[in-house]
Amino acid sequence: MLEKRSVSLSGHRTSVALEPEFWAALGRLAEKQRITVAALVAKVDETRQASQALASALRVFVLKEVSKEALF
Repeated sequence: MLEKRSVSLSGHRTSVALEPEFWAALGRLAEKQRITVAALVAKVDETRQASQALASALRVFVLKEVSKEALF
């Protein structure tokens, strides 16, 4: 089941729906970077391609980061 959360990006509120496991992973990654989940979402939003949905960009980001950690 998807979990919706609201975030503010560039001064605009938007909702993102992700599986709870992805929200948990984003929480751990944000904690590791000593930033909030909202700040991490904003960082991903700034770097994603215009054609890529934010939810997809967040999932890909989590997968890449977790893969990096698994290699060490």
